[in-house]
Amino acid sequence: MASQYAANLEKPWLIYHDEHGQRSVWSYAVFIDTTQRLAQLLTTHGVQRGHRVVIASHNHPDTILAYMACWLLGACAVPLNMTEDHQRLRYILGACGATTALCRPEYAAHLADDLQLSGYQTIVMDTDDAARSTFYDALRHQAPYPFPTPEFDQRWDECLMVYTSGTTGHPKAVVLIQQNLFADGEAIAAWHGITADQRMMCVLPVHHVNGTIVTHVTPFLVGGSVVLHRKFSARRFFPSIVAEDVNVVSVVPTLLAMLLETDASADGIDAVQAGGLRHIICGAGPLTCELAERFEHRYHIPIIHGYGLSETTCYSCFVPVDLAHEEHRHWMQDYGFPSIGVSIPANEMAILRSDGSPAEVGERGEIVIRGATVMTGYDRNPEANATAFAGDWFHSGDEGFYVLDNVGRAFYFITGRLKELIIRGGVNLAPLEIDEVINRAPGVGAGICVGFEHTLYGEEVGALVVRSSSQVTEEDVLSYCRAHLPFSKSPKVVVFTDALPVTSTGKYQRNRVKHLFAEWKDARFHP
Repeated sequence: MASQYAANLEKPWLIYHDEHGQRSVWSYAVFIDTTQRLAQLLTTHGVQRGHRVVIASHNHPDTILAYMACWLLGACAVPLNMTEDHQRLRYILGACGATTALCRPEYAAHLADDLQLSGYQTIVMDTDDAARSTFYDALRHQAPYPFPTPEFDQRWDECLMVYTSGTTGHPKAVVLIQQNLFADGEAIAAWHGITADQRMMCVLPVHHVNGTIVTHVTPFLVGGSVVLHRKFSARRFFPSIVAEDVNVVSVVPTLLAMLLETDASADGIDAVQAGGLRHIICGAGPLTCELAERFEHRYHIPIIHGYGLSETTCYSCFVPVDLAHEEHRHWMQDYGFPSIGVSIPANEMAILRSDGSPAEVGERGEIVIRGATVMTGYDRNPEANATAFAGDWFHSGDEGFYVLDNVGRAFYFITGRLKELIIRGGVNLAPLEIDEVINRAPGVGAGICVGFEHTLYGEEVGALVVRSSSQVTEEDVLSYCRAHLPFSKSPKVVVFTDALPVTSTGKYQRNRVKHLFAEWKDARFHP
């Protein structure tokens, strides 16, 4: 690593904007030196190769320092999502197998009792004030930890353990190795043209693989730069791209919707695009054709849609970046769902029927993946691993289909989570197909369909809607949906809300709101 960046160690690596808009810059030289000293500090607390280290932090340079210090040692970082409920955090602390925690000061007191109860030693990390920080004092007294020699092969070492965002039961721990990160990071860089003179921007949470792999591991591997924001701000999003000369940004669909909802100003973006912003990466949540079309029409910025999971490090496929405008629009608009693109070279993808046989073109089945980006498995969970890896593929749990282009490439589409399929009268209904129509209805700002318990059909279709106009009524939404969907797929009930339930990474949590439709369990609906 040292030789790779010897020629440009003084160039900016990480540019940080805090919640107040204050800017700070870390050069490669300072960041790498601090990483080495933090790695050495960890060894003085007994952390060795193969150990696990909990990281309680948020979008901040300290988080990235903590990750890379662990990886330099051959240790495994276990990031916590500090917006999670305390019960879940307590479970992870007890289950992950770590005995050392790196905590930002905002969270050290909050977790103190649980860390002590589980036998952790805690290092409070804080690089915000070098003059007064005891953390900086501790780092200054450390000799930089040496870079591993070629014989010290860490590619197969555990390096990142992230917990799934399921809404029921205990979360599963996804275990990734360094080779996973190299494979996906290098593939992402090659697909999107990220090089040493390119700059990416991160507005997604870095406790999740998207924020970590796409916009930190990827540019670091090629010697590029990253602009890290403490939090997403619709008001600051485009100005930051212009001011920092950003080339590629990674977002989730929720953020595209927020930019449109606030009518965020993109002044200067047209000028930037000539030598700066090229496109926006979007995935990790349900993107509708309607949302993609509105965003690209409003801002004239291509969305490079993709798909992946924590279990596949991050992205497994993308829409190609070199498509002509009409072909790009074809794959994003003409099949009822925006395409998630073509498999990246680091892995293979397929669509399988429930019996494990390959699906035909256009036939719906389960999305499966195998290759260098796939996790080693769920930590200490043989039952889940047996199910997930049945038949030499990783089974995503997502339903989808594929279509071939004129040169034989398979373009994949996702129609929803298999477990979220609404089974009405024995017929499977794909939520994203219904979402598309709900979101096109006049007066709907955002909406999702929800399968709720029903005595006659087993499940019925409801709609949870955030209004963009106070004038829109339930009947307005229902009438529009019935004009564009068969009655069986149309929502029968509309519940208005102020916000849709999403995880911190922008995924809809339909199962959390089924109770809102309980009063219609015995209702009879007629066309």
